[in-house]
Amino acid sequence: MSDLPASAEQQSVPQHETRVARIEERHGLFSPLTWRILAVNALALFVLVAGILYLGRYKQELIHSELEAMAVQAEMYAAALSTSAVGQGDDATNRVKLEVAREMVRRLVGITGARARLFGANGQLIADSRNVRTFGSGAVQAEELPAPGEDDQLAEIMRKLTEGILSLFEGEQPLPLYVDPPVASASDYPEVRAALAGYSRGVVRVDSQGRRVLSVSVPVQRFKQVLASIMLTKNGDAIENALHAVRLDILKIFVFAFGITVLLSIYLAGVITRPLNRLARAAERVRRSKNRQFTIPDLSDRRDEIGDLSTTLRDMTETLWDRMDAIERFAADVAHEIKNPLTSLRSAVETATRLKDPERQRRLMEIIAEDVQRLDRLISDISDYSRMDAELSRAETEEVDLRVLLQTLCELYNADADGPPVKASVPENLIVPALESRLVQVFRNLISNAITFTPEGGSVRVRAWRDKDQAVVTVEDDGPGIPPGKEEAIFNRFYTERPSGEKFGQHSGLGLSISKRIAGAHNGDLTATNRILDGEVKGAIFTLRLPLEEGA
Repeated sequence: MSDLPASAEQQSVPQHETRVARIEERHGLFSPLTWRILAVNALALFVLVAGILYLGRYKQELIHSELEAMAVQAEMYAAALSTSAVGQGDDATNRVKLEVAREMVRRLVGITGARARLFGANGQLIADSRNVRTFGSGAVQAEELPAPGEDDQLAEIMRKLTEGILSLFEGEQPLPLYVDPPVASASDYPEVRAALAGYSRGVVRVDSQGRRVLSVSVPVQRFKQVLASIMLTKNGDAIENALHAVRLDILKIFVFAFGITVLLSIYLAGVITRPLNRLARAAERVRRSKNRQFTIPDLSDRRDEIGDLSTTLRDMTETLWDRMDAIERFAADVAHEIKNPLTSLRSAVETATRLKDPERQRRLMEIIAEDVQRLDRLISDISDYSRMDAELSRAETEEVDLRVLLQTLCELYNADADGPPVKASVPENLIVPALESRLVQVFRNLISNAITFTPEGGSVRVRAWRDKDQAVVTVEDDGPGIPPGKEEAIFNRFYTERPSGEKFGQHSGLGLSISKRIAGAHNGDLTATNRILDGEVKGAIFTLRLPLEEGA
C-alpha cells in the first residue's frame, strides 16, 4: 500500500493544529477585531476632545475682553488724573502735579491687581504704582508674590507642557517680548507713544517665562491737550487659569467618556468576535470530522448578520452532507447496476468454457454481447449523468422554438414505420430559454419511453400550450400507465419498469431521472400521472413545464 495518503494526513495535522492555535489565540479579551473597534471608537473621541481643547477662539475672546476692561479702567484713571492731578502752571499751561499723580496712581490700582505707570508728555516716567517710596535717584518697588501653596512646580510644568502641545495646533503668531527696563520711558512701549499722540492702544506680549502680559495705554487730557499717558499692565494668569479650568473639566469628561467607550467597545467586540470564534471553531471541527457529530451553532435568535451567517453556514453544511450522502448512494447504485451485467458476463464466460455444443456456445456468446452492450449503455448514461450538473451550470441558454423542435422530433420518429405514430400539436411563438441539446434529450427520453409502452395500434401525442408565463408540454401514450404510488419513484435513479415482452437490460433506468434534473436546471418541472377514462387507466401523461422567454 502507498504511504502517500498517510503522509498527506500527517502533514495536515500540523496545519490543523496551527490553524486551531491561531483561532484560540484570538479568543482573548482583546482580539484583533476588538482592538480595531476600540481604535475606531477612541479615535473619534480623541478627535472630538482635541478639537474642544483647542479653545483658540475662546482664548482670543478672553484676551479681547480683558483688553477692553483694562481700557475702560485706564480711561477712568485718566479722567480722575486729569481732574485731580493737573494744575495750571506759571505760563498758563496745564501741568501734572507730580506728588498728587504718584499718590493717585498708587491708590487707584490697589484693588485691581494691575500695574499702572504714568508717562509725561516728554515720555519720561512720572509715576509707577509699584514704587512705594523714592530715595534720591532710586525707587523701592513692590512685587506681587504667589500665594502660599501656589508654587507647585509639577503642576506648572504640566500646564506649560499642555500649552506647548496645544500651541502647535493653534498656529498662533509669535508674540513680542515684554521688557521692563530699570528706567522706563515712552520709547520702550509703542502703546505709550500712541497714547501721547492722542490714541488708545492695547498690546499683548510674553515675558521671559513665557507668560502673557497685557498692556493698555490711554492719553490723559485736559481740554483736549494731551498732558500724559497712563499705561496699565497685567499678566495673563487669569486667562490661562480660565482656560486651564475649562480644559480640566473637558479632560474629566473625556476620561469618563473614554472609559465608557472602552467598555462599550469591549462589549461590542465580544458580541461580534465571540460568536464568530464559535462559528470558526465549529467550522474547523466539521471540516475535520468524518461524520455529522459536529454541527454549526444555531445563532439565528440574534436576528442580525451573524445570525444570518450562522443560518447560512448550517444550511451550507447540511447541503454538503446531503450532497455527500447522494454521492455515496449514487456510487452504491452504480456499483449495483454494473455488478449485474458483470455477474451475467462472468457466468456466461465460465459456462461457455465447459460447453461442447456449438449451438449453445453461440447462444451464450449472444448473451455476452448483449451484456456488453448493456454495460456500455449503462456506463455512457452514468457518465452523462455525472457531467450534467457541471455542463448545465457553465453553458449559456438560448432561445428555443418549441414548435420547430417538437415537430422535427416527431418527424424523425414517424420515419420509423415499425413504431406507433407520434402526433404533435404545438402553437406558434412558444419560445423558451434553454440548452437546446439538453431539451432535445428530455423530449427524446419522454417520446422513446412512450413508444416503448404503447401497444400496437396505439399512438403517442405531443401537445403544447401557453399557461401564463410558462410553456406546458405533455407526452401521452396508450400504454398500461404508471403503477399506483410510483408517480414519483419512476424519476429515481436506476428505476426501471419494463413492458411485457421486452428483454431485461434494454434501459439503464437513468433517462427519466436525467430528464427531471434537466427540467429543474431550467427552472421548470417534470411530473407524471395516469390518463384515466371511465375509471380505467388508458395510458401515462408526462407534463413538462418551462418558463417562457421574457417578451415572448
